Amino acid sequence: MVDAIVVGAGPNGLAAAVVLARAGLEVEVHERAATAGGGARTREVTLPGHRHDTGSAVHPMALASPFFRAFDLPAHGVRMLQPEVAYGHPLDDGTAGLALRDLAATADGLGADGPAWRSLLGPLARRWRGVVDLALSDLRHLPPDPLAAALLAAAVAEQGGPAWGARFRTARAAALLTGVATHAVAPPRGLGPAGAGLLLATLAHAVGWPVPEGGSQAISDALVADLSAHGGRLVLGSDVTDLRELPRAGAVLLDVAPSGLLALAGDALPARYARALRRYRHASAAAPVHFALSGPVPWTAPGLARAGTVHLGGERAEMVATERAVARGHHPERPFVLLSQPTVLDPSRAPDGHHVLWTYAHVPLGSTLDPGDAVQAQVERFAPGFGDLVLARTGVSAAELGRDDPTLVGGDIAGGAATPWQLLFRPVVRWDPHETPLEGVYLCSSATAPGPGVHGMAGVHAARRALRQRFGVRVGPDGLSPAGRRRASPGRPC
Repeated sequence: MVDAIVVGAGPNGLAAAVVLARAGLEVEVHERAATAGGGARTREVTLPGHRHDTGSAVHPMALASPFFRAFDLPAHGVRMLQPEVAYGHPLDDGTAGLALRDLAATADGLGADGPAWRSLLGPLARRWRGVVDLALSDLRHLPPDPLAAALLAAAVAEQGGPAWGARFRTARAAALLTGVATHAVAPPRGLGPAGAGLLLATLAHAVGWPVPEGGSQAISDALVADLSAHGGRLVLGSDVTDLRELPRAGAVLLDVAPSGLLALAGDALPARYARALRRYRHASAAAPVHFALSGPVPWTAPGLARAGTVHLGGERAEMVATERAVARGHHPERPFVLLSQPTVLDPSRAPDGHHVLWTYAHVPLGSTLDPGDAVQAQVERFAPGFGDLVLARTGVSAAELGRDDPTLVGGDIAGGAATPWQLLFRPVVRWDPHETPLEGVYLCSSATAPGPGVHGMAGVHAARRALRQRFGVRVGPDGLSPAGRRRASPGRPC
């Protein structure tokens, strides 16, 4: 018997394991893949010596989340590299909106819409900790900063409702914000996408949009090293298919999708809860394309060569139409493409003079199409001559992405549809989203609050509940700070 078992070594599973191990528990983590990290892994997928992030590539959440702020990635050897331009959005006229860390400089670059950008994001950036603490909470407690909560609610109501087109007069500013909202992998005119976009846009001016030196694997490796330092054990290549296969434990935490919980628990789940899990709605999907390049991307618009992230989708109306088509099950000729060019900052990712490019296109859930041609055409649209630089290209369909990581069902990298109802009650309607009806079994994936992103907080919320309910141990909101810790005898084994 061990104190606690975690199934799945993605960012949330590893965060949960670190919280449990630091609280003094004996922890065992089971991961089906040969490497830990889930959505934060780095591998050679095109040519030897070219290291590509296979999941998330850019990490504002890893600097902002309460867990990672307490964990302190730099103290664990993770160097976060900040691009001069956090993200950019090119238009067909050869110009681009540029979001810099400096809010005033960003506003100056947006011309007539500069004051509107400043008035929308300035108050949020000044109170970014309160914004983050609310957005990454379990949404079951009063916000720690009521003013930040009120500011965020007002901004979301504006940008996710009928007034969303009233603030900006230029195509550049409107597209710049809409591109960020489209990270939600859903039509950007809605409360869920608006919230995601405003949070990420706020973080660009508050903490930046960094990339880890060496790749996202550096974050996962730091978590694994900390787990090991506190006595935890990671078992790779362990494909758990039934909860009954696991050793006896005081608590079991599952970094899996709702469908994964159904498969692991079988008939042990109450019928009503199982039916609710089956009704869980997934978002549209992402289909990655990795490029090895002989040189930097030849962007037409000035400033994009300094950007860590670039959104390719044209003007606001085009992105809305494209995302609506994807949600209806169609493959647009010009899909929305999210692109990261890490070798602008981190030459260690590729041999001398070469570059790696990380991209994904939004496609229908479960799509089996290789998006390589469509993505390359979208990049060429804003960077003529790009195709001449491509040394190798590896496309991954949404269906393949889901097979490689079953947590990403059908290529759903958002962990579920970003509807207001499902963001508040995910994966099912109950007060505690992390506790399951099975004694001592908790869900800690992005299908629980607070949702997607490499922030670890879904794991933290589940681990805090397990510690309190099963072991009589209390820790602070970040999972790492003491809060009157008291070690009691473990609960009954699962």
